[in-house]
Amino acid sequence: MIDYINGKIDSLSPTTVVIDNNGIGYSMEISLQTYAILENKQEAKVYVQTQVNQREGTSVDYGFADKEERALFQLITSVSGMGASSARMLLSSFSADEFKKAILSEDINKIKSTKGIGLKTAQRIVLELKDKIADGKAEVTNEIFSSQQVNNQAVEEATSALVNLGFSKPNINKVMQIIIKKNPNAKVEEIIKAALQML
Repeated sequence: MIDYINGKIDSLSPTTVVIDNNGIGYSMEISLQTYAILENKQEAKVYVQTQVNQREGTSVDYGFADKEERALFQLITSVSGMGASSARMLLSSFSADEFKKAILSEDINKIKSTKGIGLKTAQRIVLELKDKIADGKAEVTNEIFSSQQVNNQAVEEATSALVNLGFSKPNINKVMQIIIKKNPNAKVEEIIKAALQML
């Protein structure tokens, strides 16, 4: 099992990263948190979590910029009924600190504002994770997003990422107009994060 991959960032999008290690490209799904940390780097150490789909006999590698986010991902996927896609959606909707605070304060409404997370699921997440997070099993850090001037390319990247996450393009276009009007200097990850709260 691969624990981490250290190498050159060959390609990066808000949902995937390819790390070149000795001429071999390792493709991994990532969250918006990890994208924000990696976007201005040329090389990176990415921690890996392989999720196996027993039903389909397939596996997907998820990459994380730090061990803490991976630990949080593992905790979320340990909740009954929570899959890797939902865990990534949560970690893209909130910073690790925001998610941790929402769990500890039992902020059900904040958790269920994420696409695909209903009331019962949000309650289950809080119930199953509160003690674990309080015990320090998922140390999380608040990452500072790097600044980037918004332009057409940023909007296109954000739109592409949201399509990959399962949202329809007409709905994405509607919220994009609202987001850019409110914050014309928003970064790619900020656009996506804002859209995730609105879609």
